[in-house]
Amino acid sequence: MVFKQVGDGRPYPDHDRTGRQWAEIPPRPVRLDQLITTKNVLDLHTVLATDSTFYGDLFPHVISWRGELYLEDGLHRALRAALQQRTVLHVRVLELD
Repeated sequence: MVFKQVGDGRPYPDHDRTGRQWAEIPPRPVRLDQLITTKNVLDLHTVLATDSTFYGDLFPHVISWRGELYLEDGLHRALRAALQQRTVLHVRVLELD
């Protein structure tokens, strides 16, 4: 199993966090099998692209809510890490609890 669960949508409240505000959160390691995805569809071109993080945050965005970790942004990076047989991903975690 790669992820704890494959979700469809965001069950947590909207946080209105900007890219600059996300950048203020230091990245930390999280196991892939602790993450619940908020998307159930991905684009293979994005997964296989060598420059997929060129225009965005290097670290995926995770929301901690009600004891669960939701992968809000970075599904493609997380899947790429899993394909490279890595079990841990460095992410930015926003605590909404």
